[in-house]
Amino acid sequence: MKRLSRRALAATATLALAGSAASTAAAKPAPDIPPPAPTPAINMSKVLLAAQIDPARPDTAITPGSKSSVIRVERLLRRRGLLARNLVDGHYGSSTKAAFAAWQRSLGFTGLAANGLPGITSLTRLAGTRFVVRGKVNIGPRVQLPGGSVVSRRTNRMKIAAAQRLTSCKWIVTQGSYNAGGVPQSAGTHDGGGAMDLAVTGGCGTRRNAVRALRSVGFAAWFRPRIEGLWDAHIHAIAVNDTDLAAGAADQVSDYYRGLDGLDGHGPDTGPQVPKVTWEQYKRTL
Repeated sequence: MKRLSRRALAATATLALAGSAASTAAAKPAPDIPPPAPTPAINMSKVLLAAQIDPARPDTAITPGSKSSVIRVERLLRRRGLLARNLVDGHYGSSTKAAFAAWQRSLGFTGLAANGLPGITSLTRLAGTRFVVRGKVNIGPRVQLPGGSVVSRRTNRMKIAAAQRLTSCKWIVTQGSYNAGGVPQSAGTHDGGGAMDLAVTGGCGTRRNAVRALRSVGFAAWFRPRIEGLWDAHIHAIAVNDTDLAAGAADQVSDYYRGLDGLDGHGPDTGPQVPKVTWEQYKRTL
């Protein structure tokens, strides 16, 4: 048998050691690689609710559950020179609303699309790649009802769901949304979306039950008794978290959440008390 030289023996030993080390390395489990950190989120539904409640507050209180998302929006507005540093506080007050309206106008939006209430497009554009937008609220296209009133698809679905909570209830919509200047007594609350006046017909039970049903699916709603020379008896309803709300309608949402009657005198709400929800929150309970 042929004898190996010292150099060949050394090379063979080196190869054997390398193979052993490789086998040992292969036997060891691979180190855990942490997954990439999730992109922080802005919850549109929570910011939108704060944008409706906070501007009409007499203080700088923060809408529960909205603080972190509102602060992220305010920081982004400040980075664009639209909001002062001292106003980045989680309170979506009139200054934050005005700053967001300025951002919407910078995107080319006008009218209700630049009302300071975050819509899907304007909020997503503001968030950019820094944040992901969750809890999106889409009001859908406008729908014409029998009689000619117009509401958004979301408002119409809410109306139908409220009626279904009552036995054989039929609503007559006497005034819908997007009715700028139509009824002076409405003080502009119907100029934008989400607003309805309803006459209640048979099968709805008491007017109080009708108001309860509307509130249960996400409306800020009140019964308005007849006032001679001003209006006939009706139910006034505003869809909470509608992105097209006129300023007066948004103020009424704020009144509702603060236990008030939605009128100029800001009296106490004497209507039926139910958990205050948005339409999206209500749907999650079904």
